[in-house]
Amino acid sequence: MTNCSKVGRSLLFAALGVLLYAASALAAAEPVYPKSSWIQAAPETTGWSADKLQAADTVADSIGTSAYLVVHKGVVVHAFGPVNQPMNLASARKSVLSVMYGIAVDRHQINLDSRLGELGITDKGGLTETERGATVRELLQARSGIYHPAAYETAGMKADRPPRGSHSPGTFWYYNNWDFNALGTIFQQLTGHSVFDALQDDLARPLRFEDFRPDKDTESVFDSSSDHPAYVMRLSARDLARFGLLMARDGRWEDHQIVSTKWIRESTTSYSDTSSGVGYGYLWWVGKDGRHFLQRFPGPVFSARGNYGQFVLVDPTRDLVVVHRVDMDKFFARQVSLAQFDELLAKILLAAPAPF
Repeated sequence: MTNCSKVGRSLLFAALGVLLYAASALAAAEPVYPKSSWIQAAPETTGWSADKLQAADTVADSIGTSAYLVVHKGVVVHAFGPVNQPMNLASARKSVLSVMYGIAVDRHQINLDSRLGELGITDKGGLTETERGATVRELLQARSGIYHPAAYETAGMKADRPPRGSHSPGTFWYYNNWDFNALGTIFQQLTGHSVFDALQDDLARPLRFEDFRPDKDTESVFDSSSDHPAYVMRLSARDLARFGLLMARDGRWEDHQIVSTKWIRESTTSYSDTSSGVGYGYLWWVGKDGRHFLQRFPGPVFSARGNYGQFVLVDPTRDLVVVHRVDMDKFFARQVSLAQFDELLAKILLAAPAPF
């Protein structure tokens, strides 16, 4: 073989090597999604600090956390407690409903500007003409101005509820279970499917929930004061993390757009300033100026929240999802406050790879 041929072959192999490297790098850049189960990586292989995550576990033990999960770039980097156990979502269920509304809006089944009077939505004792003018959008924003008693209200919600007729629709934010429960009734009326059927068909199946059992993990809770039941859901931390990852990925799951990016952006835009120092979108709590739970984030950040310490934190810029659960149905369950979750979250973020 001539020197010229040897040089030519060397150049060819070098070029092939570059192409193979580029192909592998491109493949590595493809977003990772869980299949039938999550990929779990040891922290040190992903740049996370195992020692600092153990410090976070110590905090979780001290505050009464049942389970928490950290998902970074589609991979579980840390799990604490029974992450496979379905637990009551409490009010975090409302953010799940927000996504189901987005899917129905994408399908042109729901018009957010429809008024309750047009839809025939009422309640025990009737609604006033002003209340009947509230729109579906205003219910999603918790700005309906309808302060009717509702199912599944906490004592604090009942005590804080404004008087009937004190605010017109769209003018005042109040975290209102009547709005949230009536949204379940409206959803079924306009789509022909219950909230629970949609949870199974539009989220649990395509996202491949591992632990969800529709017959055991869903429950309608009624109250004699209202016609609209609360739609109670139980999901495991690892299934709730799939939901969080869907949000972090702008509504996309592998090669399917489950809910439009437009809806993700619209529903996680703040329309109200709340007393807790965060904004409120369509059933989502929205960080302000890059801050959420007193932590600093590099871009938009939002969360689902529920009583006793149910949290799903979504940081799309860093492709990060943190799920926190408390088994509130357990005897002597301890309520994890916002301040306690912030303490845990601070420890988790300290364990992240640098720069983060």
